[in-house]
Amino acid sequence: MLNTTNPHNYSYITKQLEIHILGGIKFNNLERMRVTLSIQKPESHNVLRHSIDLYNDNTIERLVRKVAERIEIGTSIVRQCLQELTAALEQYRIDQINKEQEVPVLKSLSNKELQAAETFLKSKDLLKNTNELIGKSGVIGEETNRLLMYLIFTSRKTNNPLHCISLGSSGVGKTHLQSKVAELIPDEDKVGITVLSANAFYYFNRTELQHKLILIEDLDGAESVLYPLRELQSKKRITKTVVHKDKKGTTKTIHLTVEGPVSVAGCTTQESIYEDNSNRSFLLYIDESSEQDKKIMHYQRRASAGKINQDDEHIAARFLRDVQRILKPIKVINPYAEYLELPESVFKPRRTNSHYLQFIEAVTFYCQYQRPKKYDEQTGEEYIETTIEDIQQANELIKETLLRKSDEITGACRNYLEELKKYLHQNTQTTFTALEIRRRLKVKKTTQWRYHQQLQDNYYIKKVKKKKGDPIIRYEITNPNEYKELEQQISKALQECIVNIDCSTVPSRSTTQMEQVTTTKTAS
Repeated sequence: MLNTTNPHNYSYITKQLEIHILGGIKFNNLERMRVTLSIQKPESHNVLRHSIDLYNDNTIERLVRKVAERIEIGTSIVRQCLQELTAALEQYRIDQINKEQEVPVLKSLSNKELQAAETFLKSKDLLKNTNELIGKSGVIGEETNRLLMYLIFTSRKTNNPLHCISLGSSGVGKTHLQSKVAELIPDEDKVGITVLSANAFYYFNRTELQHKLILIEDLDGAESVLYPLRELQSKKRITKTVVHKDKKGTTKTIHLTVEGPVSVAGCTTQESIYEDNSNRSFLLYIDESSEQDKKIMHYQRRASAGKINQDDEHIAARFLRDVQRILKPIKVINPYAEYLELPESVFKPRRTNSHYLQFIEAVTFYCQYQRPKKYDEQTGEEYIETTIEDIQQANELIKETLLRKSDEITGACRNYLEELKKYLHQNTQTTFTALEIRRRLKVKKTTQWRYHQQLQDNYYIKKVKKKKGDPIIRYEITNPNEYKELEQQISKALQECIVNIDCSTVPSRSTTQMEQVTTTKTAS
C-alpha cells in the first residue's frame, strides 16, 4: 500500500521490498514522473538510493538489474514491485489534481432558510438590523467600519464592485476585523491570499475570479500582485502575452486573460506606500481609542471565562451568509445622481465622486427586496431605483471616509494630532514639548518626528519662540478647531444634497398656485 501521510517521504512496503519516495512527487508535467527512490529489504541496512523517471522503460530495466544485484533479490519481484508502485503513484497524482480542481459545492438553502433570509431583507431598518447581527457574530465595536466593510464586500455581486483598505498601527486588529467580516461572506465567493507570485493571477481560469472577494491579509506580503490587482480593479480584466510550444514543438504566442470584476480588501500599516491602491479603495481607519480597547479586553475576559456563547456567533454568521446567497445581480439606477455633489475640500474628487455614487448603489443593491422592480422600455432590462432613504443612510456611513479623503495629512498623523488636542484641552495647555507628548501618548521618537515634520509642513503646528535661557523647543497648534470645521463643511454639503433632491421632487409654489387657479375656474 502507498502511504502518503508524510508529503516529503512516501512509503510503499511489500513482503519482499521497502521503498521510500524521498521528496514526494510533482503534480505538474504529467508526461513524466521523476522521483528519488530509497530501496531495501524489510529490516535490512543495505539501501540503494536512485533518482529515476518511472515512465522511462529503459532506465527502469537498468534499475531492476541494479537492485537485484545490490540487495540480492529476483528481477521479476523488483520489476513487479516497481510497476505496482508506478500505478499507485499515478492514481494518487490524478486523485490530487481532481481534488484541487473540484468546484466548491454551493449550499442549497431549505425553504425555511430561504424564507427567513427574504423576511430579513424585507424588514424595516435593514442596515441597523444587519449591523446588530454583525456584532452578534463576534465583531466587537467598529460599528461604522464593520457595516461599511460588509456593504463593500456585498458589492462584489454588482458590475462596479467597491474595494477597501484597513489602516492602523500594528496590533490594533486590522486583519481580525477583515477576517471576521469576511466570515459573513460564503466561501464560494471569496479568495484568500497570503503570498502569491507576480504571475500567479494570470493563470486563474478566465472567469474563476468573476464577482469574487479577494482578501489580502497584509499588503506588505503581496507587493508582487498589487499591479495586476490594480488592473483588475480599474479595467476589470488582466491580460498577459506568453510564448508557448505546442505538441509539434512550434512556438506560438498566446494570451492569458482573467476576467473581473472583483472586490479587493487588504490591510496595512503604511498608508503612503500603497497610494495607487488606496486611491481606488475606501480607507477604513481602525478605532484605536481607549474605549475600543476596553470593549475588546472585556470581550477577551468574558471569552476566557467561558461566558461567550460561540454557537450564537456561528448562527449569526451562518444566517448572514444565507442572506448573501439570495442577493441577485440586478442593475441599479440612481435618479437623484445629478443632485449629489461632493464638498470642494475632497482631494481627487473625480475618483472619490465615483466611489460615493457606487456606494449609494451598493446600499440600494443590498435593499433590493424592498425596491419595486422596473423594466427599461427599450431593452426590457430589469432594474431597481435608489431612494432618498438609501442616500441618507449612505451619507451617514460614508461621512467619516469623506472626511479622511479631505484631510491633507495621513490617517495615523491625524489620529496623533487629535489625541494631542484632547490632551492639551484636558490640561488647559496651549503649548507642549515633544518629550511631554511622547511620554503621554506613548509614541516612538522616530514616529513622532515624522508626524511633526508632516504637521509643520502643512502648518498644523508651529514652533514657539524660545524664552531666554530656555533650551527646550515648544510647539503650539495653529487652529485647534480645523478638523471640526472640516467635518461641519462635509456634513453641510451632504445635507444640501438631500435638500436639493427634496426641492426637485416637490412642485414649485408658482406651479401649485396655477393648478389651484385652474381648478377653481373649472369648478366655477
